[in-house]
Amino acid sequence: MGRFTYEPQSPQVSAASIFDLASVTKVVATTTMAMILYEHGLLDLEAPVVAIVPEFGALDPRRREITFHQLLAHSSGLPAYEKLFLRARSRDELLQAAFAAPLASEPGSRSEYSDIGFIIFGVALERVADEPLDRFCQREIFGPLGMTQSTFNPPSSWRAAIPPTANDQTFRHRIIQGEVQDENASVLGGVAGHAGVFSTARDLALFAHAMLNRGRPVLRPETLALFTRRDAVPAGTSRALGWDTPSAPSQAGQYFSPASFGHLGYTGTSLWIDPGRQLSVTLLTNRTWPDCANHAIKTVRPQFHDAVVEALEAQSATER
Repeated sequence: MGRFTYEPQSPQVSAASIFDLASVTKVVATTTMAMILYEHGLLDLEAPVVAIVPEFGALDPRRREITFHQLLAHSSGLPAYEKLFLRARSRDELLQAAFAAPLASEPGSRSEYSDIGFIIFGVALERVADEPLDRFCQREIFGPLGMTQSTFNPPSSWRAAIPPTANDQTFRHRIIQGEVQDENASVLGGVAGHAGVFSTARDLALFAHAMLNRGRPVLRPETLALFTRRDAVPAGTSRALGWDTPSAPSQAGQYFSPASFGHLGYTGTSLWIDPGRQLSVTLLTNRTWPDCANHAIKTVRPQFHDAVVEALEAQSATER
């Protein structure tokens, strides 16, 4: 529903519209890549990050104890977000800034969602796989699942099908359409662990269907169960490994079961999956157009999820 922008002549949104997933990238690409590498015995979740990314531990001895598990569970102590793009002009410079980002808390002491942690995690996965994130995900995830409209750095031929996400007048000084909205990911070349994937509602439904099929055909059921189970530490966290689980109140609304898992994206995207109901709900918007001032998505999301569940339950009751 709706159009790409508020202009009456703007293209109509359709099921084929391709959206910047923002942080939904963290689960559809990065976490799934981690699960695959874990299954192949290449990723030890309890190993220290410095074993793969030694640069990460150079400035603070506490960082040498941070594990991949903690990066996935957002309990590493790293800050939530920093505008690294303001002081980094290249991929290498931005990564060095991420490696040096001061800890915001003691590792393992609390859960704080961290883009910085997933930037570093993406680098570690590329080193473990000896392959760029985008190439690995295309071959091992998007290709096998038939996600033909999912990619990092979409080709220019897709641009007309992609709603713009920002009229950036402060950093890139142009309308952002067909390129990643996240500025840190932009400096990283559009391929990063925390953001960068573009996709459609159809493709995300294909991905979610595999998750509802206990990970098959790309993952083993026991691997998916491990990564989507809420972490026990720190106390009170809603985070699983890469994934989030429903909190109170939840952006997934009031009906998704405790066994559900999902993720949100800054551009106004989300994916929530409830194995008990055999239900997945994908919501794709470009709420950041023309800028990020509008936060109505926080009200829309839970109401949308509730409406979907209520409609399905009403239909089921009628059929009975």
